[in-house]
Amino acid sequence: MTEPHKGETGDGHEHAGHDHSGHDHAPTVNDSNARAVAWAGLLIASFMFAELIGGWLAGSLALMADAVHMVTDAASLGLAWWAFQQAKKPADARLTYGRDRLPVLIAYSNAIFLLVVTAWICIEAAERFAKPEKVLAGPMFVIAVIGLAVNIGAFFILQRGGDGSLNIRSAILHVLGDLLGSVAAIIAAVTIYFTNWYPIDPILSVFVALLILRSAVAILRQSSHILLEGAPPDIDREALKADLLAAIPGLADVYHIHLWSLAEGKVNATMHAVASSEEYAETVPGEMRARLNDEHGIAHVTIEVSTASET
Repeated sequence: MTEPHKGETGDGHEHAGHDHSGHDHAPTVNDSNARAVAWAGLLIASFMFAELIGGWLAGSLALMADAVHMVTDAASLGLAWWAFQQAKKPADARLTYGRDRLPVLIAYSNAIFLLVVTAWICIEAAERFAKPEKVLAGPMFVIAVIGLAVNIGAFFILQRGGDGSLNIRSAILHVLGDLLGSVAAIIAAVTIYFTNWYPIDPILSVFVALLILRSAVAILRQSSHILLEGAPPDIDREALKADLLAAIPGLADVYHIHLWSLAEGKVNATMHAVASSEEYAETVPGEMRARLNDEHGIAHVTIEVSTASET
């Protein structure tokens, strides 16, 4: 492992090194991710307007809802691709932490888009259920089947090329919502063809909207927690403190522990360490950094050090 720079200041602050060669659990931004998002976005964009026009001509809310969702998907995937490109850029004097949080911001925006689309679908469905409109089952079925094929293709592109990051999961949920929308449109088309029961179209539209809502809320909760610099849910602060006290010789106490995520998987921390003597005050910070990086995946730590006689 590369020796981290100490960044020691005269006021007793130790700034942990930025060596990420340990257990840094951050999702990797690479060309495979960007290609997956780009190809999925292009595939969806190639069909979305045809579905929107076809849904309008067929009179199907299920198709139009799926098409509007595909429009937001194409825009969201385009933004996700841009976020991946930006996250590759190194930190500079203006953005000292780099652009790692940008994909989280995009995921948050995607969730907001999904909520808006869900509200529109539900409002339109309520109007159509109260006053059912005629739907052309034949064209609706054909367009829905093509849309299903497009969404399955985009889904597998993202699954194979993604890394499980929040941004990729957000994009996959967008496409999964489209896929379910196409399935609902197929079911509605078949039902209308054989029974002429037109209310099935808005009913299945609401069903898909609820599935989209559930996914959107999950992504919104996760991304907003990171943006609000909430403590990572997989790190127990008290357990971390106990581990440091047990593992670091000469560490008498540690308090004022603050943990937050700069981006998904990239945890930062600040804390105050109390060394049992002046001698240990020189060695404790470095050993704490190594322990936090190797055992807890925290690669960037700022440590203020004092001795027991000073507290």
